[in-house]
Amino acid sequence: MLTRRAAMFSAAAAALLLATSSFAAEPNLPRQKVELVAPPFVHPHEQATKLGPKIMEFRLVVEEKKVVIDEKGTTFQAMTFNGSMPGPLMVVHEGDYVEVTLVNPATNSMPHNIDFHSATGALGGAALTLINPGEQVVLRWKATRTGVFVYHCAPGGPMIPWHVVSGMNGAVMVLPRDGLNDGHGHPLKYDRIYYVGEQDLYVPRDEKGNFKSYDSPGEAYTDTEEVMRKLIPTHVVFNGKVGALTGKNALKANVGENVMIVHSQANRDSRPHLIGGHGDYVWETGKFSNAPETGLETWFIRGGSAGAAMYKFLQPGIYAYVTHNLIEAADLGATAHFKVEGKWNDDLMTQVKAPAEIPAVTN
Repeated sequence: MLTRRAAMFSAAAAALLLATSSFAAEPNLPRQKVELVAPPFVHPHEQATKLGPKIMEFRLVVEEKKVVIDEKGTTFQAMTFNGSMPGPLMVVHEGDYVEVTLVNPATNSMPHNIDFHSATGALGGAALTLINPGEQVVLRWKATRTGVFVYHCAPGGPMIPWHVVSGMNGAVMVLPRDGLNDGHGHPLKYDRIYYVGEQDLYVPRDEKGNFKSYDSPGEAYTDTEEVMRKLIPTHVVFNGKVGALTGKNALKANVGENVMIVHSQANRDSRPHLIGGHGDYVWETGKFSNAPETGLETWFIRGGSAGAAMYKFLQPGIYAYVTHNLIEAADLGATAHFKVEGKWNDDLMTQVKAPAEIPAVTN
């Protein structure tokens, strides 16, 4: 008999699932349950630890919902992990086990799964986590390499890019057990950490050029697929919408603080740049086993990956954090703000003369 579950899986995915499913004995390690928080914030964690590995427990709930993505009120049928675009950042240490309970509530309309770029085997776990609405699954994998890595939904075929650009992506950060260093053995610590998830969105327009609205992801699929195939996003945003990290939502810091910025882009290349600041230490490829580059003005995030940068703010004020495709930053929405408090240092910058009329030339 053909069950509903089998009917909703592709033949290839179902075969791989059957070939790779196994139930290994649980490692004899202590467990730690982690309460995830919505980006740009990150759950409490130790930057370095002298304790042994643990089984780190996380829970991700798939939420399909309509969201507003710009100041014009444009709506978008999003698919999310824990209700946010991007999904939460999960932080563990090298050698820990990551145990994720993935939940697909019965109120959803589609199958979903999760592919961890930081995991090894079974399509990053995607082949072992495909679940229908009303189901949940538990996956455990070992964090064997350090860095920041993307995770995303990958249900198969054309559904993969659609689910990813609909919001189903996030990141994992695997820290070295002894913490970060500058590549020469000197420890690096951050005072604050923020997670910026860049998202390219593809919203269909009607015959008058207005953005269309839909009542469900499935209803939007055909039109959205047509826009996606042109590879021209209608919006490029940080954390789910235009202005999500500006104004009252600006990221806070103080002069003298080291701020860690984790930046992911699950689909397209990006060029992060902090206007008025720099990347003191930048793991451009996102892998902490590599020494960080230093003093960068702009860095590069490959599509389908995450990177990390640390900067000590030296002046107060508003700093714009953008993708330095400035068309995407200014016109499509890819801009965040840091609001930094502290005392101004005239030695670093000063206005020697205020604006005034050009003096007349005298002979």
